[in-house]
Amino acid sequence: MKKIQLKFYLPATLLVGICLLNLTSNICLAESNKKGKIEKKVLVEPVHVKVPARPAGQKHVLGLVTPKLETVRVGFIGLGMRGPGAVERFTHIPGVKIVALCDLHPERVEKSQKILEKAGFPKAASYSGYEEAWKEMCQRNDIDLIYIATDWKRHAPMTIYAMEHGKHVACEVPAAMTMDEIWDIINTAEKTQKHCMMLENCVYDFFELTTLNMAQHGLFGEILHIEGGYLHNLEDFWDYYEGDWRMQYNKTHRGDVYPTHGLGPACQLLNIHRGDRMTTLVSMDTKAINSPEYLIKKRGMNRDSAYNFKNGQHTLTMIRTEKEKTILIQHDVSSPRPYSREYQLTGTKGFANKYPIEGYAFQSDSPVDTSAIPDHENLNAHSFVSNEVKKMLMEKYKHPIQKELEEQAKKVGGHGGMDFIMDYRLVYCLRNGLPLDMDVYDLAEWCCLIPLSAISLENGSAPVVIPDFTRGHWNDVQGYRHAFVK
Repeated sequence: MKKIQLKFYLPATLLVGICLLNLTSNICLAESNKKGKIEKKVLVEPVHVKVPARPAGQKHVLGLVTPKLETVRVGFIGLGMRGPGAVERFTHIPGVKIVALCDLHPERVEKSQKILEKAGFPKAASYSGYEEAWKEMCQRNDIDLIYIATDWKRHAPMTIYAMEHGKHVACEVPAAMTMDEIWDIINTAEKTQKHCMMLENCVYDFFELTTLNMAQHGLFGEILHIEGGYLHNLEDFWDYYEGDWRMQYNKTHRGDVYPTHGLGPACQLLNIHRGDRMTTLVSMDTKAINSPEYLIKKRGMNRDSAYNFKNGQHTLTMIRTEKEKTILIQHDVSSPRPYSREYQLTGTKGFANKYPIEGYAFQSDSPVDTSAIPDHENLNAHSFVSNEVKKMLMEKYKHPIQKELEEQAKKVGGHGGMDFIMDYRLVYCLRNGLPLDMDVYDLAEWCCLIPLSAISLENGSAPVVIPDFTRGHWNDVQGYRHAFVK
């Protein structure tokens, strides 16, 4: 086991409890003084992962802008569960030309061709029938953007190859599964100076966009803690993943293997790599029961094989930032519970919560503009504001992106409209030469929980240092903001 070393103080009354827990044999405690307080520090060394130096001549891509594209020429890879919906949404976005469609299965390509035909778009070039058809598509010189919607294991190789061939990339979540993949994607984006955006749709949820705007206007005071997660019983969906790739990945990998839906909104609220950064995480998990039992009852797998299941039924990861903020991220895809992304914000002046009930609460001296609040309302932090006040606040602080796109997004659809907003914003920024809403460092930070949570768990829930993926530039930009044409 790795030796652990982390500095913190403990009151003497906790010593007995810690000794009984015996979480690690490498914690050493100093004797208490006459007043019963610990005089010396407890030393626990966190696990460090390798941080490769930035190659000579390579520069960061914070705030990257590239030449305006009058028309964004797109090639899609992966036309199974998510891809066709993306193709359909792109037919509603101005300034788009769908050049090529690629999938291993020819019938899927033909199905997406019919989407183009129905929308009045010309037929796209087809690539299918063999494993590396996507490479041939990426080699075309008439494509600006490669849009990837395949299984997780193919995401990073396709992303890297596309950038190496001069393309911007938008990749479904999670875009990278290992630390090596994360660093290879970062280095390729920096070397090529191409945009690389992970398609995290939940940051465009209407409630989350509005809450972000409220936070940026100071309504919650200083934000100290965020909670997020992916709690979604996938029992009805396992058989729809081609080749059973998602179940097999959960069976063979420990840790939070799908963290981005919860972590993405949290990082935007806390300005991660835009004035703050995540520094340390600790993960814990439960044993797996429901997924092994599913494999036994639904697929006839023998008990020993089924219970050789690495992914815990419930995984929790606690994160600390440089500015002493905290984030709690959860993952559970097999428990019988309502869908939730656990979106919750705690600030010094207010509180926001999305699941299971959307609501806001505020301290009486919060910066909330009370001019439009009915006289009988008394802002306090003991309960959520009334539905009337919530509605008023959400209308007043509706995000500019939502104001522009909400009605069209609801008509086009895609998780209630947030998928359309995600795609629209991607094209909007490329056409106008603006920084994208999410950059390659967001991709790295939001995906790193996959390998790092596993490292923590395999080391007895040891603290693990989260690398600075910007390699020294996390404080160059102050505050997360969306870019708009001025």
